[in-house]
Amino acid sequence: MTEWHHISIEDALTRLETSLTGLDSDEVRRRLAAYGPNELEEKARRTPLVMFLGQFTDFMIIVLIGAAVVAGIIGEPGDAAPIITIVVLNAVIGFAQEYRAERAMAALREMSGNYAAVLRSGEHLSVPAREIVPGDLVLLEAGNVVPADVRLAEAVHLKTVEAALTGESLPAEKLSEQLFDSDLPLGDRRNMAYKGTVVAYGRGIGIAVATGMGTELGRIAAMLQQEAGTKTPLQRRLADFGKRLALAVLAICAVVFTLGLLRGEPLLLMLLTSISLAVAAIPEALPAVVTITLALGARKMVRQNALIRRLPAVETLGSVTYVCSDKTGTLTLNKMTVENVWPGDLEGTDAGSSGVSAATLFTTALVLCNDAREDSEGGLVGDPTETALLAYGRACGVIRTEIEALHPRVAELPFDSERKCMTTFHRDGDTVLAFTKGAVEVLTARSVAMLTNNGEVPLDRQEIERVTVEMAARGLRVLALAMRRWPYLPDRLESDEVESDLIFLGLAGMMDPPREEAAEAVAQCRNAGITPVMITGDHPLTARIIARRLAILEDDGDAVLTGRDLAELSPEEFEARVEQIRVYARVAPEQKLTIVKALQNRGHFVAMTGDGVNDAPALKRADIGIAMGITGTDVSKEASAMVLLDDNFATIVRAVREGRRIYANILKFITYSITSNIGTLVAITLAPFFGLPLPLLPIQILWLNLLCDSLPGLALAGEPAERDVMSRPPVDPKEGVFAGGRGYYAAGYGLVIGAAALAFQAIALRMRLPWQTMVFTFLVLNRMAVVLAVRSDRTSLLRIGIMSNRPLVGAIVITFCLQLAVVFTPALNPLFHTEPLSVRALVATVVLAMGMVLLSELQKGVLRWRRGSSR
Repeated sequence: MTEWHHISIEDALTRLETSLTGLDSDEVRRRLAAYGPNELEEKARRTPLVMFLGQFTDFMIIVLIGAAVVAGIIGEPGDAAPIITIVVLNAVIGFAQEYRAERAMAALREMSGNYAAVLRSGEHLSVPAREIVPGDLVLLEAGNVVPADVRLAEAVHLKTVEAALTGESLPAEKLSEQLFDSDLPLGDRRNMAYKGTVVAYGRGIGIAVATGMGTELGRIAAMLQQEAGTKTPLQRRLADFGKRLALAVLAICAVVFTLGLLRGEPLLLMLLTSISLAVAAIPEALPAVVTITLALGARKMVRQNALIRRLPAVETLGSVTYVCSDKTGTLTLNKMTVENVWPGDLEGTDAGSSGVSAATLFTTALVLCNDAREDSEGGLVGDPTETALLAYGRACGVIRTEIEALHPRVAELPFDSERKCMTTFHRDGDTVLAFTKGAVEVLTARSVAMLTNNGEVPLDRQEIERVTVEMAARGLRVLALAMRRWPYLPDRLESDEVESDLIFLGLAGMMDPPREEAAEAVAQCRNAGITPVMITGDHPLTARIIARRLAILEDDGDAVLTGRDLAELSPEEFEARVEQIRVYARVAPEQKLTIVKALQNRGHFVAMTGDGVNDAPALKRADIGIAMGITGTDVSKEASAMVLLDDNFATIVRAVREGRRIYANILKFITYSITSNIGTLVAITLAPFFGLPLPLLPIQILWLNLLCDSLPGLALAGEPAERDVMSRPPVDPKEGVFAGGRGYYAAGYGLVIGAAALAFQAIALRMRLPWQTMVFTFLVLNRMAVVLAVRSDRTSLLRIGIMSNRPLVGAIVITFCLQLAVVFTPALNPLFHTEPLSVRALVATVVLAMGMVLLSELQKGVLRWRRGSSR
């Protein structure tokens, strides 16, 4: 691959067989046929129908469809209908997310301009951008979208906005000279302009060296198409859970069916019982609970400036172990600010005949030697460096419009990257004031004195150098200001004549400062066991300073890595070091993807933020891609799962908190459902061993399942976050839904519930009470006790507060009333094979059911006592 920045213009012209007058029309047609159109290619898309049908291939979904078919066969369409509804709803949501993801490439294609100015056979032409070929001479002016990757042959005050491609926060200054370092990062190749970037200032001529998929933008498009979105942690865990559960349920149902036949039960009854038990044991409300929980969480998060584009991303946040964040605009304000000026004590100094103080002259120079402007709404428009100077002047009381009225600009020498300075001339009564702004070393060399509180004094170059180094070490971009008074406007505005014999005014140190809330958010990440990492295209020194101020970086060691250093490491070497790196600077697009992959290979769940085109492949590959809503490109947004509406790192932390709450609530539902189902399975499976009849009939099993897995289960979605949710480590990516003791909890309490149901049945039989109705009601009410118990695995229900989740209280009341209707309504008794209970029997049933809450509270108390005594 040719390193075009590393070769001369003459060499580039020779290799591309072109000239500075451009190609002729015949050669253009030949090259267009050889290289193809200058546009991004897309791989064949799946049709919407194939996408939709693909939503039904998940194992859990297949099991649910089977359950619905079985429910329909045994004459329970009321149970089949909600299952089918849930499955279809889940498929529609999945289809919408996948279809939207396909639009990332379309957004990428739209970045290229429609038309471009070229020079062909010495003639200026406007041609469709797709017809640009390698060797074309491309003409660039302010506002143009660069149509291809070009090697600049001429650059006159040329600046391009490359933030979307390189991550650089400031417009990049361009030149045409050959660069002799062949291994420069993309952002440092100043004699190149890249497809999809925008010309911010000046003009230039470039030789098209790459078009279409051969451009840097094309390479990103290729990576974007290769990267498939990864499944979320919950999707992986639920897929594994569904397979294990289905196999276990089928085995248990086979045992129940066999034991029933051996005991002499009717074949049809046992067949219906086994099938009903299979339907009941599978928590078919789980997809609905997951979807509704995620949707409610997404609605809440958008009020916190986090827009969720794909629902599964909500729960992914709860498992994140690394947050790879862009610097500019996310950790910082994306607004250059003057943080320090020197000297800082310029007060009351007479500057000569004008009678203006040195402080005022310094601030006036910042404001007048400046091309930024105020818009109609009072905002500042222009180069970020110049808007920062204008804002500082305004804060000091020097208003642009007012000072310009007193000192109108009469001439200027624009900024030039070779001179590294600019000068503006302003009327001051009968004389002219010239203000010069530029690099410190340039203005120091051109100055003869310095303005201080004591008037003009000899220039102390060593002191200026010391202060400059000190400011630069703090990550500040340092500019110098100087002036010269003229009796009249010079006839010849030549740099050597007018930018000499200057009076040095002072230094201004600027930077894009960290957000105030970002440091606290970083601390919260660390407290939550999440490692924040900065990935930026900016200079390593700037990245290091910001990272240290935010406590992302605690020591200088090996925790900072540049893109060049990363390129020299083998994948194995980098993977071994990746967990120690906290800051990446000057990285190339494919390296961002490399970082995400390396962390994932180490077993981490990665959140990746970004705003540029160069971030899109990594955003798509990450477990959760987070795009910037304000500065983000359409490409990055389409490739992401979440959009930060305020571009604020602190919003990510709030979203992580919400994601943890949501994930915890989904696990609570699974624990509640499986614990209750195990209790029912134990009672039905073990009844024959104790010489007891089947405690429940098929219709009662299905009613129990439909009633208790719906309203109470869904109400768990609104469970508030526990107080220590951000003090716990992230969920281990390798653990399943039954980790953390949830499996033992479900099995243990399930056995207790089943044993209690069998004992209750035996006692009721002996006392000649309506035992089947009592066991049926006990299992319904006991599930309400379980749903209260699982609200926390460590905090007492009294401390949580019964009314802290009002929807859950309402769901329990409704469920209780519906069960009472089944028991006491004469019209429903034959349908559900129930009979009214006496007050004594009902009270005994309620008390036994509520015993689950007391048992859970006792266990939590023991656990708290053990934790307290171990400290």
